[in-house]
Amino acid sequence: AGESEKSNLPVFTMNYPRIQIPFEITLWMLLASFAKIGFHVYPKITFWVPESCLLVSIGLIVGGIMYSVNEKPPAVLTSNVFFLYMLPPIVLDSGYFMPTRPFFENVGTVLWFAVVGTLWNSIGIGMSLFAICQIEAFGVQDINLQENLLFATIISAVDPVAVLSVFEDVSVNEQLYIVVFGECLFNDAVTVVLYSMFSFVTEMPVVEPVDMFLGVATFLVVGLGGMGFGILFGFVAAFTTRFTSKVQEIEPLFIFMYSYLAYLVAELFAISSIMAIVCCALTMKYYVEENVSQRSCTTIRHVVKMLSAISETLIFFFLGVVTITTEHEWNWGYILFTLLFAFIWRGLGILVLTQIINPFRTIPFNTKDQFGMAYGGLRGAISFALAFTLPDNIARKHLFVTATIVIILFTVFLQGISIRPLIEFINVRRTNRKTDTINIEIHTRLMEHTMAGIEDLCGQWSHYYWKDKFMKFNNRILRRILLRDNRAESSIVALYKKLELQNAIEILDTASGDISAAPSIISLQEEKKNSTKPKKKFLAADLKNMHDILSKNMYKIRERTVSYTSKHALPNDNQRREILIRRHSSIRRSLRPGSFQTRVSMKPNNAQEAGILHRGRGMLKAGSDKVKKVQAEFCK
Repeated sequence: AGESEKSNLPVFTMNYPRIQIPFEITLWMLLASFAKIGFHVYPKITFWVPESCLLVSIGLIVGGIMYSVNEKPPAVLTSNVFFLYMLPPIVLDSGYFMPTRPFFENVGTVLWFAVVGTLWNSIGIGMSLFAICQIEAFGVQDINLQENLLFATIISAVDPVAVLSVFEDVSVNEQLYIVVFGECLFNDAVTVVLYSMFSFVTEMPVVEPVDMFLGVATFLVVGLGGMGFGILFGFVAAFTTRFTSKVQEIEPLFIFMYSYLAYLVAELFAISSIMAIVCCALTMKYYVEENVSQRSCTTIRHVVKMLSAISETLIFFFLGVVTITTEHEWNWGYILFTLLFAFIWRGLGILVLTQIINPFRTIPFNTKDQFGMAYGGLRGAISFALAFTLPDNIARKHLFVTATIVIILFTVFLQGISIRPLIEFINVRRTNRKTDTINIEIHTRLMEHTMAGIEDLCGQWSHYYWKDKFMKFNNRILRRILLRDNRAESSIVALYKKLELQNAIEILDTASGDISAAPSIISLQEEKKNSTKPKKKFLAADLKNMHDILSKNMYKIRERTVSYTSKHALPNDNQRREILIRRHSSIRRSLRPGSFQTRVSMKPNNAQEAGILHRGRGMLKAGSDKVKKVQAEFCK
């Protein structure tokens, strides 16, 4: 009996339950990523149809397939998963890449629309829906005022990712862009605070007047507390990176850990975690990017963008899946009036709040700008996640989820697709935000100093005055504490360094900066043999390629074998970067139209072609001499 029970050593085994959760999460991420790759194979698709629409469409298809085979969607999008893992990267991306100067110039308008506008929409939609619930014909008399306010808060969260992409492509004026950007960011923070507050209120049997005052106090404490925690952790992160010059390989880790720690500590004390991580990103970005190396800075930016893209992709993808596979409760009256009131209160809010804020603005918003802000109020990831994570004690939870999905699909598809042609049709004020030049920076700084002086003489304290005071405080105290190299640096010099670095990176990204683009001796010999044979005349593209190859060989220094002192050390390329920045200016001058291409753009005859090749070989020889000279300087 003992021998019959003896089992042999298994040659092949499979233990799927052990790896089920990470395996399925990885597959979902791969599927969503493949969908994004497929969208960009044909660029015209994403030009006219927002990426969020395409992701929801793929999710609808996958959800339909799962529903047909009676497969339940993975229980991945729980409240903790969303708020602790998926939301932080999205908010960190928005805060870290916030245009700093335009934001602080319009911070009053941004907070006005984000805070007051969200309260306006939440209370207006909630009261209107509560009035509709009193009509017996709709059959929703059991929904009380607190639940209507909670639902109105959910659908007040705007997420104009598609609109911002269109605004950037069309180059709308900077004021409109930054107000929509900032409103989206801080609106999410206000919405989550109101959601938590109304979730608690719905569980109260009776709401007394004192509870309203406590709610206002809680709102202020939660918002200001999150801001304070974010600024504190931002300064700590900047101070830490002051001492990381010897451990550059872990510099990006501090940025992500301190940001996430600010978010978690805010959640621990039940204050605004979104406000905490946004303020942390805004605070530390300026100081961190001066402390860390350029390689670490690039890593931080890429990883932040990657994590944010993954989270947004998964949320929109799950939105499509859940739309098909979840249980719905349909009520025509309640859902249609929800759509109607969402549009009405959004439009009225923009109109009324703009009339109040315009007298205090240097550049007021005109009617076209107001239409862009009102029509750009798309609902998205935040609304879906908040509705999907509603507590189970809400009796009409399925109705709220269904209505939220309907308004998200309606705004994302209808408004998201039509926003580009409408903005181009009404001809919204535009500007070129990509004109970073030394000339513009000099004149901008001149006007800021002039305005600060005029305000000081007149006794009027505007944002120019406060900005000047903050810059003095920053140069005298904060930079000395937080920065490794705390010498005050002019914004003009900083911009010059930034432009020089951008140009150097652009040169390296082109074929002329790639060592693989250099011609070999064999290829030059083949070209010499072929030159004796009759061939077609040179085209402009051929001449440009020749020029790129020659300029590259004139520039590229000898590659050295990188030595690693330990397995944790990163290669040090500071000397090569210095040579790169010194030499790329002359290369850019040689790459300008007119230096080489225009002289040979006409169709040459055979003698001229031979002359070009001869001159090219001479340039190549002269370039090799310059390379040796640079190498000699480098070795010193």
